[in-house]
Amino acid sequence: MTQHSTVARFTVKSGSLCVGGVPLDMLAERVGETPFFAYDRGLLTARVAQLRAALPPAINLSYAIKANPMPAVVHHLSGLVDSFDVASALELRTALNTTLPPQRIHFAGPGKGIAELRQAVAAGATVELESGTEARRVVDIGQQLGIRPRVAIRVNPDFEIKGSGMRMGGGPQQFGIDAEKVPELFKQFSDDDLDVLGFHVFAGSQNLHPDIIAQAQRDTVELVLRLAGSVSWPVRYLNLGGGFGIPYFEKDVPLDLSAIGQNLADLLATKIGPQLPAAQVVLEFGRYIVGECGVYVTRIIDRKESRGRIYLVVDGGLHHQLAASGNFGQVIRRNYPVAIGNRMDEVPSETASVVGKLCTPLDLLGDRVELPAAEIGDLVVVFQAGAYGRTASPTAFLSHPEPPEVVV
Repeated sequence: MTQHSTVARFTVKSGSLCVGGVPLDMLAERVGETPFFAYDRGLLTARVAQLRAALPPAINLSYAIKANPMPAVVHHLSGLVDSFDVASALELRTALNTTLPPQRIHFAGPGKGIAELRQAVAAGATVELESGTEARRVVDIGQQLGIRPRVAIRVNPDFEIKGSGMRMGGGPQQFGIDAEKVPELFKQFSDDDLDVLGFHVFAGSQNLHPDIIAQAQRDTVELVLRLAGSVSWPVRYLNLGGGFGIPYFEKDVPLDLSAIGQNLADLLATKIGPQLPAAQVVLEFGRYIVGECGVYVTRIIDRKESRGRIYLVVDGGLHHQLAASGNFGQVIRRNYPVAIGNRMDEVPSETASVVGKLCTPLDLLGDRVELPAAEIGDLVVVFQAGAYGRTASPTAFLSHPEPPEVVV
């Protein structure tokens, strides 16, 4: 198996992969069962430090809790990042239970319920408005509670970016308010008691092209400068989105942060600083912070051969790692990096497919992977499992138990 860049981030002792310095077999004993997710606290800290070193000091880092809402992960990151992005009432409560103050919590996403909006306004979090309806509801809630709501405008930009795993801006979208409609929205609510902080523009996710990300940031700044001309108050908040991707597959190249950092420095010096001097500039990160810092560990419970092909049957599967299995066949499936975690010092000697225990041929974690000869009881590790793993998978499918999570 070709050494994947993420595999090299973890240490190996006596042939065993280590998470947080703990050998995998020892960690499995501590957890008491397989499968499970494990997140490396040291790697989380190192990833945030890497961002701090590469980006201008004026850039604020926001963690999107949706990528991994495990409370221990969120608590650890609360001491490292500047703010949180939440997308539900439960994520809001998780964020409020950390050391970050409420004004550093931003509630984004379409379709916020009235009860969720009420909780956000009452807590003092910033509501990122996705529609005129949300704006009216927040005005009403503020009047009912006697609170001046903190809000920002989520803008659906009038440009698109290519190269993203998921496009979240440009053209018709359920996300944000169309850029051309924002000035009229300000007119409608100019007499209402809203504390409007600024703008949030998120055009796409999972992008591995620094030139495309840099262009999107330039386009976003130009858009916000145009919108700022239609308001009489100073822009205090400018969320440029994120979209930073991580390498999942063999030919993926890790994102080069240096060009992005230089582009941001130029924008701060020539555009944002002179024209929006009060703006706090924010970048939003989810999978880029947590994705490469977590692994999914599952145990081989059967080894079988079928017409010349070796199958390693594990006690986990797509119900915990939907993305690694190919999203129920909806995408062209490619292998995530996979290893036999307790045989890291052994060279690959056979081709095997790693399959789960579900009653579907789509339950495939590794298709004809070059691995050391593995036996029943060995531990299979799926890397890139720190983001959109457990909570983005159909854990109730076939009614198997949900996997535990640990931070080491």
